Amino acid sequence: MQRRRDPVDRASDGSTDLYDVSTWEPRSIVDLLAYTIYNGISYGFRAIVLAVALGITLALLVQPAVLVLDDPWLGAFFGLSIVPAALLAAFIWYTDITTSEPLRLLVATFVLAVLFATFAAVVNSVMAPYIQPIAIVGPILFFYLIVGPVEETVKLLAVRVYAYRSDSFDAVVDGAVYGAVAGLGFAAIENAIYIAGTVSEAQVGIVSAATGIATVRALVGPGHVIYSAIAGYYLGLAKFNREYAGPLVVKGLLVASFVHATYNTTVGIVPGLIASAVPIGPGLAFIAYVVVYDAAIGYYLYRKIARYRRAYRAARDDTGEPPESELTEFEPSQR
Repeated sequence: MQRRRDPVDRASDGSTDLYDVSTWEPRSIVDLLAYTIYNGISYGFRAIVLAVALGITLALLVQPAVLVLDDPWLGAFFGLSIVPAALLAAFIWYTDITTSEPLRLLVATFVLAVLFATFAAVVNSVMAPYIQPIAIVGPILFFYLIVGPVEETVKLLAVRVYAYRSDSFDAVVDGAVYGAVAGLGFAAIENAIYIAGTVSEAQVGIVSAATGIATVRALVGPGHVIYSAIAGYYLGLAKFNREYAGPLVVKGLLVASFVHATYNTTVGIVPGLIASAVPIGPGLAFIAYVVVYDAAIGYYLYRKIARYRRAYRAARDDTGEPPESELTEFEPSQR
């Protein structure tokens, strides 16, 4: 996608200085002042957002930190609860047939997802009292209008604000990789908060309480990875299809939010129906439903990645060399 140029600029042979006519660059003192103010506002706003996210994150992690200091073994449950999600994110990374993603970008995306997850926690907490009490449809509206869209948006933002802007994000499938890592980061802090809250309120021993909630959270984590990897894949499509970038990002968020909200809505109902229809316990019914649901949505994601892999191999076979991406001018490169 080429940079659009003014008719005067297009017609120029380069011999005439068109500064402040149809082209511009910072030259004068006023230019430099405007340039500096803009950058200050831009970077300052980002710094403020990150500072607020960090402050909320630290506040939310106080309880888990206190519990771990009191009983270090609890930290092992925090770690074990994200193992399935981490393995799934690693598999998605492995399926990336293009160049490997830099570790610094993967780590940054994970950390940003942890920080931005707190915004979702605040929005969910503020909106829940207004929507959930609505008779019959309250919880459903809450999941489809608030939880799904908000959580998938903050995970996608964790990719968009940094990794997306890098030259290393040079293929559509990279969006799925970074989206999966963002989902892992979101799951990590969510699991820590849920486990800490359950343990602190439990009437049984710490080990018993932590084992139960850590098992549940271990099953929930892969869903976050899958949903945000789907949204991330469409973000990758958006980067290389600038004329449809907005609709593509929205489509990814719609799909991810829908499957996320559908899981939240059905997971409290379907396992009970399964347990009543089949001679198995509620716990096993819950595990079976989560595994089947995530497998179905994961297969949808896998088919997209597999199709990309086939197309990539075909392009490489035609040229004998790995296909190279052509970056647009929409975003500045940041290596």
